[in-house]
Amino acid sequence: MTLRARICALLDQNSHGHAARRVRTLEILLILIGILSVSAGTVDEVTPAARALAGSVTGIVAVLFFAEYLVRLWIAPENPLLHSATEARSRLRWVVSAEGVIDLLAVIPAVAAASGGARLGAESASVFILLWVLKLATHAPGVGMIARVFHNERSALGAAAALFAIVLFSAATIAHWLEAERQPEHFGSIPASLWWAVVTLTTTGYGDVVPQSALGRVIGGLVMLCGISVLALLAGILATGFAEEVRRREFVRIWDLVARVPFFADVGAIAISDIVGRLRSRSYPVGATVIRKGAAGDSMFFIVTGEAEVRIGARTRMLRDGDFFGEMALLDRKPRSADVVTVTPCTLLVLNVADFYQLAGQQPVLIAAIETEAKRRRGEDRGGAGTL
Repeated sequence: MTLRARICALLDQNSHGHAARRVRTLEILLILIGILSVSAGTVDEVTPAARALAGSVTGIVAVLFFAEYLVRLWIAPENPLLHSATEARSRLRWVVSAEGVIDLLAVIPAVAAASGGARLGAESASVFILLWVLKLATHAPGVGMIARVFHNERSALGAAAALFAIVLFSAATIAHWLEAERQPEHFGSIPASLWWAVVTLTTTGYGDVVPQSALGRVIGGLVMLCGISVLALLAGILATGFAEEVRRREFVRIWDLVARVPFFADVGAIAISDIVGRLRSRSYPVGATVIRKGAAGDSMFFIVTGEAEVRIGARTRMLRDGDFFGEMALLDRKPRSADVVTVTPCTLLVLNVADFYQLAGQQPVLIAAIETEAKRRRGEDRGGAGTL
């Protein structure tokens, strides 16, 4: 793998690798530091020295963003979504993309810092917060999922928005009829009445505009109840959409991980789809104890990437990509007889004991293959590793 490809993998927002996660965390932390430094520079009570320090930090962060922009521009041809006939066209596609435009706007403070010195004016620096908040949105985890949920649920959200608009304009119109003579400054027109309708329908209730007639207050109460119902409907739509999107993404991600495990290579698609819904992925750093000797056997593990070491007294055995472990304790229903410790960062697929026994009834061929491997290991490790 080339240097550019490795850097592209590190900066990939969808990567689940340990290094990529650290890079994303560092990016978000850097953005937050920049936002805080700009915010501190706008406080009047801050001393000139502290204000100068905040301006210097802002400039440093902006320069780092500029360096990141150049790196992302360089690695753009490695992104399959930006693939084009030439590298220049791939880079151009990234420059005009939403992420490229936002990253370019985020480096504007570097130019301002270079031209205005370390101390940035509060009037201009406050604009940078808006730019960096946009950049934070492109790097924060889950933002893409939010956009996907809104896209998937656009029909239901559109219907709920239409209902909201119907109640809103109906409430404003009725309030205008009932309150225009008593409060012409607040209800003299339907557009003026919309402020009261919005505040009431969203159950915010500022209290700056209140109906004075008895019928107007009854209408206000009904509008509040309608607002609760509409907001509950919107919350239900979004909650359902998020749950479905999370399940879909997790299924796709686990399926991709399962495809890397050689043990599942000969298993049919139906069996894989059945087991994918039961597996959970976990990431472990170097030196983490995955299984501890004497613990109850509550799950088995498949290694997607990384290496782990089985420690049975003075003896050790290495487990690598595609190996699985922990099945013997489930089959024998006995405590663990060895420790398993990660040697490198590992990504594992975990199958808990309840799902293991359910699969035993639904996918006997799969469980039979696991039992065959377990018997082979018992034959190799007669010294006591039979209940790992």
